[in-house]
Amino acid sequence: MVNNFDERLLDSYSQTVSGVFQRASSAVVKIDVQKDAPGSGSGFVFTPDGFIITNSHVVHGARRIEVSFIDGRRIDAQLVGDDPHTDLALIRVPLHNLNHVPLADSNRIQVGQIAIAIGNPYGFQCTLTAGVISALGRSMRSQSGRLIEHIIQTDAALNPGNSGGPLFNSLGHVIGVNTAVILPAQGICFAVPSNTAKLVVSQLLHHGRVSRGFIGIMGQNVPLPHGIVHVGKLPVESGISVAGIEPQSPAAGAGLLVGDIIVGINEQLISSIDDLHRYLTNESVGHPYILTVIRQFEKTYVRIVPSLSAQS
Repeated sequence: MVNNFDERLLDSYSQTVSGVFQRASSAVVKIDVQKDAPGSGSGFVFTPDGFIITNSHVVHGARRIEVSFIDGRRIDAQLVGDDPHTDLALIRVPLHNLNHVPLADSNRIQVGQIAIAIGNPYGFQCTLTAGVISALGRSMRSQSGRLIEHIIQTDAALNPGNSGGPLFNSLGHVIGVNTAVILPAQGICFAVPSNTAKLVVSQLLHHGRVSRGFIGIMGQNVPLPHGIVHVGKLPVESGISVAGIEPQSPAAGAGLLVGDIIVGINEQLISSIDDLHRYLTNESVGHPYILTVIRQFEKTYVRIVPSLSAQS
């Protein structure tokens, strides 16, 4: 039997969730795309002049993008840019004075707080699911193969067609962009945090792409021989084997050789390509790094200056 206190709690929760839906649902849109494999997803308006955030996997490679609003309007959209490495994209429709939703500071969210996912899989009616933030700081691999960091995990179910839609807090502010669901794991869903979206969107607005550091190697994770680990006093047992070097790249200019094994950068040990990617951000461009390298069973150091990546 539910007592009066429980009823008041339920009413408060329901009012919070319903209030977010009433305020924010008109900013959530359906996105239809024409490409080699036609598909659809969701997105949300975050500026009054028609800029919309969605997933890269929804719009990447699209020949045509059409946005549907819940009031029945269907408008062709322009792709401003997309970033497969974070599964985020920015599109724009030629409209003004649109209802929009703000991006929150995702660093302030906590495990256990309310999470509300809204999507628009039909174009004329939004869907809502609610739950809580169940974990923070997760990592997941994007379709490009690169790790997406600081992922938000929630039990708010992600319905089909809701990829790219917003994840809200109880104030109706966007804390994440819904990007994936693991069906065998009882509907565990993931969202790219809003702070990541802010950084990516800023670069897409200014450059149409996301800049990252580039050194020009083809690498693979390899275990280190036990002798090297012991003699070199390395607390890691794997590194990045240089399998190829692009001509006229920073790696070629720095004197890296095929067969070198990278185990550190700026005196910080690294053991995988994912570790190296964490250093190759936009801020790394033009700044010298010292790589710790195992070359023919001996430790050596290579000075390298990352350049601007030619790929988004």
